[in-house]
Amino acid sequence: MPAPQLQKMLGDLIATPSVSSTASALDMSNEVVIDLIADWAEAAGFSVRKLAVQGEPGKFNLIATLGKGSGGLVLAGHSDTVPYDEALWRHDPFQLTEVDGRYYGLGSSDMKSFLALALEAAREVDPTTLKRPLILLATADEETSMSGAKALAAQDLSHARFAVIGEPTGLVPINQHKGMMMEAIIYRGQSGHSSDPSLGNNALEGMYQLMGELLTFREQLQHQHRNEAFKVPFPTLNLGHIHGGDNPNRICGECELQIDLRPLPGMTLATLRQQLRELARQVASERKLHCEFRELFAGIGAMQTERSAPIVQAAEALTGHSATTVAFGTEGPMLNALGIDTVILGPGDIAQAHQPDEFLALERIPPTIALLRQLIERFCQRERA
Repeated sequence: MPAPQLQKMLGDLIATPSVSSTASALDMSNEVVIDLIADWAEAAGFSVRKLAVQGEPGKFNLIATLGKGSGGLVLAGHSDTVPYDEALWRHDPFQLTEVDGRYYGLGSSDMKSFLALALEAAREVDPTTLKRPLILLATADEETSMSGAKALAAQDLSHARFAVIGEPTGLVPINQHKGMMMEAIIYRGQSGHSSDPSLGNNALEGMYQLMGELLTFREQLQHQHRNEAFKVPFPTLNLGHIHGGDNPNRICGECELQIDLRPLPGMTLATLRQQLRELARQVASERKLHCEFRELFAGIGAMQTERSAPIVQAAEALTGHSATTVAFGTEGPMLNALGIDTVILGPGDIAQAHQPDEFLALERIPPTIALLRQLIERFCQRERA
């Protein structure tokens, strides 16, 4: 039985909940979505592998391959969505609804639809014409931990050389984005009566000193690193949340600061986390405070695929847009780390992502399918120099 028609695939994907969330009460398995895509891919002639994500019960990746050999093209997307507030939706988030030239539904823009469009683009491909394989990749938990992409190993995609991740970019190719990490720093001192500072050790005052050190560190980073391709052309460090003490007449015994740091391409999360922690330890040592750390978000690295990469050049030529940057993160750095040159390029709009009444404009569908077919022809069917 052949794969269903496009509208049926879109409708089934939207109708199948696959929310990923850091809140366990909201988090769901993505297995049913993966099974749907696997069935459709098998019907289209793909060889299918369903891979459990280690340490994440109920979470799966899918790698479906059409053709043989190496140097192939990956069409990639994540199978999960963010949580939703149904009371704010005018349309059923789990029903594909066509109104005024738009398909409404949770995941329509970000980014279940891309997986169906990729299968539609592959529908007319004759496997005997493929000189290099076409690979469909669907991952788990991109919206939270990115555990699906992090679980991929070189051997999983050893036959791939180039990739398109169909995140919502309005069909404009993206070759760079910043990274992101979140960290909590906790100082513990000694509480006591506020009338006599010698009775305690004020953790809040120690955190005040550290905040000054962090702002100086931020200035140093922004002086040393700059990339004019970005709207905000330097790394950012935000002091986003602080809490300490419990009463004005008590010396603050404990204080926690939470920060968000977004590095440019070329900056590594491990180095930045080490530098942050060293600063915090130095201040804690000076003030005889106990220091602890908590990773609020282990982070995703910044992405940079060179403009000279064939996949970037092809995306620019076929869309008529120069590759640019975005502020949001993707699974691109994980694929690049596996030796796969990656461009971010999809039909949705980021303004629709994570919003009530998320939609995909119908007018984006034909050009997306045409674009993907041209990329398949160029990277999988054409002789390569």
